[in-house]
Amino acid sequence: MREESVEFLKRLLDTPGPSGFEAAAARVWRREAESFAERVEADVMGNSWATLGTGGAPRVMLAGHVDEIGVMVTHIDENGFLYIDGIGGWDPQVLVAQRIRLLTRAGHVLGVIGKKPIHLIRGEEKEKASKMTDLWVDIGARNRDDALARGVRVGDPGVIDAHLVQLGDDLIASRSVDNRIGAFVVLEALRLLAEGERPRAEVSAVATAQEEIGYHGGGARTAAYRLDPQVAIVVDVTFATDAPGVEKKELGEHKLGGGPVITRGSAAHPVVVEQLVLTAEREGIPHTLAASPRFTSTDADAIYLSRAGVATAVVSVPNRYMHSPNEVVALSDLEATARLIAAFVRSLGPDSDFVPR
Repeated sequence: MREESVEFLKRLLDTPGPSGFEAAAARVWRREAESFAERVEADVMGNSWATLGTGGAPRVMLAGHVDEIGVMVTHIDENGFLYIDGIGGWDPQVLVAQRIRLLTRAGHVLGVIGKKPIHLIRGEEKEKASKMTDLWVDIGARNRDDALARGVRVGDPGVIDAHLVQLGDDLIASRSVDNRIGAFVVLEALRLLAEGERPRAEVSAVATAQEEIGYHGGGARTAAYRLDPQVAIVVDVTFATDAPGVEKKELGEHKLGGGPVITRGSAAHPVVVEQLVLTAEREGIPHTLAASPRFTSTDADAIYLSRAGVATAVVSVPNRYMHSPNEVVALSDLEATARLIAAFVRSLGPDSDFVPR
């Protein structure tokens, strides 16, 4: 992967942006898009998009959500300790003893997540998993008034204070990988389209908002309605099954460095899926298939039902340790996924037909 793209990825992953509070990460994404896209816009939901080939056909939507899981302050006690709930799905065990960066009206406030020390935990309690209600955030405040004076309020969001690190030549570890790398990949695919042979299609890369809490479709639903695409590719992460204890019989075989994972079933349109597979084979891009017989748990579930229906597919990047402070992915998989999408889009034209026959 080119050095400039890695630097952009680092800026994007390191910028806090939990669901509903994605603005800072979205700004980073739009600034990068402005360096090559024809048009860059944002909407009231917090979605951002960048477009090439305005007026071309068909209309293509490339979606990756820019939000991440986080926490929110629910109570400040008289001693200045903060209590929190999750924004999105957390295993509370991975929060224990982490540093937290709170996004307040006065700026960022750092704290640590506290829990009763092991020495003070008695009997069977030692065997029990921690719950969110067992944890608190310590910002070093003397009391409630001191915490309020620092700008902290109930409803303030926060993220784990962890930054991207490289693990060897190809792997990176970071928070916010799920799924800010999706937003990264769709913009990288658009960059490839801008730098090489221009597509005949009108293509919009979209950094969607609120996917992690989007039980009714999040920002993807409104973005799809506005853009009215005929075909869409959603980029998300999926479970890498090359780590200990992960059951391949349930999830398939997807390893880091093994290339993009193309989903079959449910929201994945069969015509688009087959064309993606043929494109990967033609371009020599390693890939695997994943089965999703009911729903995909991605933005695709909202997009494919937009308006009169959108021919939608899901292309995922294998990810270890999902929804943790150190999600691990391979840079080569990000690059391969962007190449696959760009090649797929170049194969489209005004005569592309997505009706299953």
